[in-house]
Amino acid sequence: MPVGTQATVKGILPRDLVNDLDARIILGNTYHLFLRPGHETIQKLGGLHQFMNWPRAILTDSGGFQVFSLNSLRKITEEGVLFRSHLNGDAHMFTPESTIDVQMALGSDIMMVLDECLEYPASHEAARVSTERTIRWARQAYAHFRKQRTENACFPIVQGSMYADLRRHCAEKLIDLDADGYAIGGLSVGEPRALSLEMVETAAELLPKDRPRYVMGVGMPDELPQYVARGIDMMDCVLPSRNARNGYLFTSDGRVVIKQTQYKEDPRPVDASCPCYTCRNFSRAYLRHLFLAGEITFSTLATLHNLQRYLDIMREIRQAILLGKFPELLEAVSLDVQEDQHIKKPRS
Repeated sequence: MPVGTQATVKGILPRDLVNDLDARIILGNTYHLFLRPGHETIQKLGGLHQFMNWPRAILTDSGGFQVFSLNSLRKITEEGVLFRSHLNGDAHMFTPESTIDVQMALGSDIMMVLDECLEYPASHEAARVSTERTIRWARQAYAHFRKQRTENACFPIVQGSMYADLRRHCAEKLIDLDADGYAIGGLSVGEPRALSLEMVETAAELLPKDRPRYVMGVGMPDELPQYVARGIDMMDCVLPSRNARNGYLFTSDGRVVIKQTQYKEDPRPVDASCPCYTCRNFSRAYLRHLFLAGEITFSTLATLHNLQRYLDIMREIRQAILLGKFPELLEAVSLDVQEDQHIKKPRS
C-alpha cells in the first residue's frame, strides 16, 4: 500500500496512482489527520475519500505508532494514551474507543485498533505488560466497533516485541475477536531483519488463513516475497516514496543512487524493464540533473518509478502464486543483507 500519511502520497497525484500505477488501496494516518485538519472537518467535507478525491480503498493506522514515537510528549495509562501534539503542544487523549470514532469519521475502509508499540530492545517483562495492554485495548476497540452500523473492516494488531512466546500469546487471544483481518505490528523498530521475519512467521502461522494478514511498516523490495512466503497478504512502507525524494531508486537490477557522477551523461532509463512513465520518457542523466537542481519534478518522477517497482513486485508474486511458481520466484530472490548473514527460510 502506498503511504498517504496526511491524505496524500507525497510527490504524486491521485490521478497517477489510479491511472498509471493502478494502486488499489492506500494508507492514511489517524494521528496526523486528527491533528490537521481534524476528523470533524474531514467528515463535514464528505469523508476522506471525497476530501482527497480517492475512489478506491483506504486503510488508516490508528496512530498508535506515531503517538508512541513521541516519547517525552506522551503518557500511557490503562485508559489510553495522553499525548501532546508535535505541532503546537496541545494535549489530547487517544483511547481504544476514540480512535475507532475518529476513523469512522474519516470513513476508512479498513480501521486499525489502538495498540502499544515498544522500542527495541525491550525486556521480556516490559513486553509482556505491553502485550497484555494491547490485547485489552483490542477487545475494547472491537466491542465499540461492533456497535457501529458499518460494513467497513477493523483489524486488531499482534504485538509482543521480539519474543516468540508473546507473539503467539497475543495472536491466540486476538483470534477470539473473529476479526475481518489481522495485522502484525511493532516491527522495523531497529531489530535485525532475520528477527523481523521470525516474529512475522511466528504470528502469521496462527492467524486465520481465510482473513487478510497485514504486516505494518515493511519493507525493502527484496523482503516482500519473504513476507508473502510467511503468509502475509498486505504490507505498507514509506520507503518507495521517501527514498525516491532522496534520490534513491529501486530497479530490477538493484539500486540506483541518482546523484552519483556515473549517471551524469547516462542516456538509459532508470530501469529498461519498467513500464512507468518515468522510465518510458526520461534518462538517468535528466533525473540526476533534476535532483541536483532541487527541482520538484524529480520527486514526482522518482516516486512514480519507485511505487511502480513495488506494486509490480506484488503483481509478480500474485501471478507466480496463481501459476504455482512462487517457490521458484522466492528461490531467485537474493536478500541484500549486511547485518544478517543467514536468513532462515520459511517453515512452510
